[in-house]
Amino acid sequence: MGPDTHDTYRVAVERDLIAQHSLTVPDPGPEGTVHSHHFTVTLVLTGPELNEYGYLADIDAVHAALDDIEERYTDGLLNDLPEFDGLNPSVEHFARLIGDRVAPRFEDAPATTLTVRVHEDEAAWASHERTLD
Repeated sequence: MGPDTHDTYRVAVERDLIAQHSLTVPDPGPEGTVHSHHFTVTLVLTGPELNEYGYLADIDAVHAALDDIEERYTDGLLNDLPEFDGLNPSVEHFARLIGDRVAPRFEDAPATTLTVRVHEDEAAWASHERTLD
């Protein structure tokens, strides 16, 4: 008997990194000056089926994707990176751009959805969810 269509598997891995930004919206207040955040980035993969080895996604591959994110953004100024060109470096944009960077790594996994959640402090976070091809 196959899995119930309501079954959903989830694999999640998180990583901390410190990066800087300054918001570029009108009247940003103190957030308009360059400041650091201790971000926590969480990648969550979901799907109804596992591969032949019982994996939704190889956790080592998820860690490798986060290694890339950590290398790209740690101690950097988000405003200066080409992917933020013309964008307010909000946590929402950050979550989407991380997803753009890591989603191709999971094209062959049975996972069907990738959610990237980015905490900018202990209380505030944003996420972006996409369907994987």
